[in-house]
This record gives sequence, structure tokens and C-alpha cells, in this order.
Amino acid sequence: MRILIAGFGTVGQGFAEVLAARKEFLRNRYGKDVRIVCAMDSKTFAADPKGLEPLELVATKKATGKVGKETYTDSVKVMDSVEYDLLVEVSPTDIKTGGVGLKNIRNALEHGKDVITVNKGPLALNFSELIGLAKKNKCKFRFEGSVGGAMPIINLCRENLVGENIKSIRGILNGTCNYILSKMDNGQPFEQALKEAQQMGYAETDPTNDVEGYDAACKVVILANSIFGRNVTFSDVNITGIRSITAEAVALASSHNMVIRLIGEVSDTKLEVSPRLIPKGHPLGLSGTLNAAQITTDLAGPVTVTGHGAGRIETASAILSDFISIMDDRD
Repeated sequence: MRILIAGFGTVGQGFAEVLAARKEFLRNRYGKDVRIVCAMDSKTFAADPKGLEPLELVATKKATGKVGKETYTDSVKVMDSVEYDLLVEVSPTDIKTGGVGLKNIRNALEHGKDVITVNKGPLALNFSELIGLAKKNKCKFRFEGSVGGAMPIINLCRENLVGENIKSIRGILNGTCNYILSKMDNGQPFEQALKEAQQMGYAETDPTNDVEGYDAACKVVILANSIFGRNVTFSDVNITGIRSITAEAVALASSHNMVIRLIGEVSDTKLEVSPRLIPKGHPLGLSGTLNAAQITTDLAGPVTVTGHGAGRIETASAILSDFISIMDDRD
């Protein structure tokens, strides 16, 4: 299996590290080596048909800020110059246009390549198109890590709960907002909690996508399309962020034994991200940066999952899960 990694930031490097750590496991399971034949960051790339050493790629990126010595301006031209079987697309998310990630995924699927992505932008904007391309060209297209990072939800619903009638999914789908709201539970004002989240690396310098609910909305769209078979995009979501939540509102909620949490909800008829009052002790009332989702089914009842919604190795573990599924299908 020849892998091309598009995007060699935190998650791309994490996946390279996971491949190195699971080298013997994969060889024993499939009887052959898995090779990274190309890795691209935003400006440079490294390629070798014989395979690149994953940990050397990570070391080079850390030492120089570049994954390779070769520069490029068009990622598609790089992809077309390499013989590969699977694209792992982990470039930065662009929820306005889909960005380079959309272009890369389209190109791979059009050429009959399997794709794994955690890039929310293309999925939130062009889900139906990409699924159609995958079916037309008989490609595997998986994206478990795009919702909840290491928290298993898409594959859980589509595989383990395949016989269930899933009525709804409600969840904490953005760890940054949950961190801020948890700090507000303890008396911190919003701006101070946000600044601390930025200092901890949980929030970006521009936190708009998180605090306005846009990141969670992308994930709601992905769940709606992949689990409920809907055909919706980002613009279809009713979104209310957390910026307007006051210390007084948090205190009032607490006086009624409640907390305020940003909840994404999806069903056959609902598509919403908004602050909700959650009883203390409820599975969706958890504190910190964890993600959580409650899947309401007709037979199993409510099924709740939690996990790290972001992180280098955590998100890479979701990519590994998708990779193993694709490899198992090939065998």
C-alpha cells in the first residue's frame, strides 16, 4: 500500500508516527509493508517510490519547518507525478471554499484512489459530490476523524449500530468551547477563559470558527449526510455560538443545578448548533476539552461515547482505524 500524505502539520506528523509505531502490526496483518511514497506540507514535498522513513520526515519537519527540499505551487501536479494507492488528506480546514483539501480529494477520487480525510471543509460543503465520485470510480472514502477526532462515532453508527434506527445524535463537538464554558462554570468571564484557551493551544489566534459554532456546524453536517442520509451543507445549519453567554447566565444555570454547553444536534429533521442547558451529571455536561455524543436508537436506547476531539496522536488513531478498514476490504 503506497500512501500520499497531503498536509504535514500536527495530524500529518502524528499519522506518520503512528505508522512507524504500528509497522510490525501492519506487516503481520497484511504480509506486506506500508509505504509513504510522498508527503506534502503547504510549500514543499518529499517523494520516493521505494518509501520514505516516517520518523525521518517528522524530524526533518521539526528541524527545518519543511517536509522536503522540493517546492511546489500546485498540489495536484505533485499528486499526478506520484504513483500512490491512498491519499491521506489532512491539510488545514477551509470552511468557506473547501480549500486545497477539496481539490486534492477530488483529484484522488477522479483517478480511482482511496481517500481518508479529517478535513471538515470539503465534507461540509461538497459531501454529496465527493461520495458520488467515490462510488463512480469504485474508491473507498472514509472520514472517521473529521468528527470528534479519536471519539468513534461515524464508523460506530454505520457499522456497529447498522441495524438500529438512529433517531438523533446530540453532542459536544468542539473541545475549545467546552473548555471555555467549563472555566466559566468556575467563575471566569468569557474573555479570560478564551485567552487561557488560546494560551493552552486549544483555541486559534482567531477563534471565530470555534466560538461562533462554525466548527461544530461542519461536524453536524457530516453526521447528517453520513448517518442520516441527508443532503445538506454548512449553510443549512442553524448556528448560535457561545460569545454572548454571560457570567450571569452561567450562574443562573448553576443555581438550577445545570450547566451551559454548546450542543450540536442532528436528526432527520433537525440541524442545529446552540448553547443548551444540561443537567449536572448528565453525559453531555462533562467539563474540559473532551468531546461527547449521545446517539439515540430504537433498540439499544441512548449510546454515549466520549473521546479527545483533537490532538496529534488521537486524531491519527482515527485515521489508522479507517486505514485498517480499507486494507481489510482490499484483502
